[in-house]
Amino acid sequence: MVGTVGYILIEDYTLLEAVYMTVISITTVGYSAVHPLTKVGQIFTMLLLLFGVGSLAFAAHAFTESMIERAANPEREKRKMEKKVSRLSNHTIICGHGRVGAASAEHLADSGKAFVVLETSPEEVEEVRKQGYLCLQGDATIEKTLIAAGIKAADSLLALLDSDPDNLFTVLTARELNPTLHIVARSESVYAESKILRAGADSIISPYASAGRRVADKIMAKTRQHQLQVSDYEAVGAHSASKWVDVNEESGLVDHAVEMASAFVDGQIVGIRRSGKDILSPTPDTHLIMGDKLLVIGVQDICEDAASPEQPQKIVLVDDNPVIRRLYTRLFQKAGFNIMTASTGREGTALILKEQPDAAVVDYLLGDITGVDVCRNIRESDAGQMVTLILFTADDHPDIHENALQNGADVVVVKSPDAAEIVNLVSEKIARVEKTLKKRSVS
Repeated sequence: MVGTVGYILIEDYTLLEAVYMTVISITTVGYSAVHPLTKVGQIFTMLLLLFGVGSLAFAAHAFTESMIERAANPEREKRKMEKKVSRLSNHTIICGHGRVGAASAEHLADSGKAFVVLETSPEEVEEVRKQGYLCLQGDATIEKTLIAAGIKAADSLLALLDSDPDNLFTVLTARELNPTLHIVARSESVYAESKILRAGADSIISPYASAGRRVADKIMAKTRQHQLQVSDYEAVGAHSASKWVDVNEESGLVDHAVEMASAFVDGQIVGIRRSGKDILSPTPDTHLIMGDKLLVIGVQDICEDAASPEQPQKIVLVDDNPVIRRLYTRLFQKAGFNIMTASTGREGTALILKEQPDAAVVDYLLGDITGVDVCRNIRESDAGQMVTLILFTADDHPDIHENALQNGADVVVVKSPDAAEIVNLVSEKIARVEKTLKKRSVS
């Protein structure tokens, strides 16, 4: 601006000529002047060159210094990482990057599951980022840190901190922030497991206990191979319905408890013959003595011949709210049910008729048809006669109840803010309806 105004006033240049002259002077390209300069114009040009080039050099220095500072600024890296995390959804949050956390991160990365690691140690954070993983520095027990990790959009969390109290607080905070989250927590002590579960964890892992069991399994597997070569019960056959095993020096079972001995004999000890007397169904802590004879049922025979264990009850949940579906899926699974979900009334109707579950929990207000329509459609089909239908509604109006019952619903349940209470209520209703149906079938 100074150069342009100067050339206009001193040399009587036009605006374009003045701008052109200023640019070629400051950039030192060396072009000739538009018109021959007067002495005053020459002096002005020299001053313009000195101050102009100096200003450009200072600006370039300031820009370069700013870029270097930004590149080296840890806050910039933090903001960049937080921006990437904010784009995640249905991801896993790993709290703690110790040995267990590192193994979990590696496995999730191999499986293609999105995740973010929370770690307090700056050195560990740097190491995690070098591996190409998303990592935020912060305390996982603090609400602000979990929110920064995108807990509202996450679908699972691993509380793998080194301290049981820290894992407890992490689980408690995470459960409050996201009720539908699937949480797996680490516990070093068996006494802390129940507390962490009550705080909201879905399951507990104990690394040392798991490692100990694996080591013991390998040792026992080797021991069993050796015993199969030297003990008498090999001749009985691996597929017999039952077999007798002698407790002697060769078997290595003397002074072992029944629970431990069962692992060695590759089956279940159901009886002990001792000094001519039989002990049926011995307790797991019963110790074996020299001369005992063990009645063993093989594991394979138990699976083939014994009655199969009771299968979990199957439930279909029909609700158009994805948050409700995720929440009740977790709660019903935790209550021991095998649950399937549908987001529309027609999809739910097809799923119920196909799967023929023990019960179906249907929301009253759906996107396409009402829950009452679903109940009526189910009852009109032969495949839906034995399904217990539970209508789920927020409206306690008597007309809705009566209409639902007339169209095939067995029970109408009013929604409550306490989700766990609803699951318990539904469980009671299912048990009650099944009991009534059994009485009818008997009569």
